[in-house]
Amino acid sequence: MDSIDAQIIDLLRADGRLSYAELARQVGLTAPSVQDRVAKLEKAGVILGFRAIVDPAAVGSPVTALIGLVTNSARNYADITDHLHGIEEIEDCYFLAGEECYMLKVRVAKIEDLERLIESLGRIDGVSHTRTTITLSTKWEGRPKALRIEDE
Repeated sequence: MDSIDAQIIDLLRADGRLSYAELARQVGLTAPSVQDRVAKLEKAGVILGFRAIVDPAAVGSPVTALIGLVTNSARNYADITDHLHGIEEIEDCYFLAGEECYMLKVRVAKIEDLERLIESLGRIDGVSHTRTTITLSTKWEGRPKALRIEDE
């Protein structure tokens, strides 16, 4: 990956709908060259996909919470992870070092739904207890850090 690839990635992270022609204009290449580079970045697993970013409240999930899971000695991380993967309210799942083994970002329609979700998480085999923080507002999410690649 070189500095032009990094520019392409930065541009796509800011606006995944940019055309190859516009990307080419901004990085100083031809559209077919940019298309080839994007395809190579996808094949290499650098670019994992493209998606729409939506307002959670507009699609019925205005309540966001962070839930830490503390496991007990009978934990089986693979089974817990598989179980968590099947819960649609979980938007992000991080495996951590520390007292809490998992940190989940969840979105639900109302507090009652969050209460039910927390209760169900506590019933997962290997989960000792949970610790929940409800967000009051989101100042920003998913802010990408610009890539800095030195050409060799």
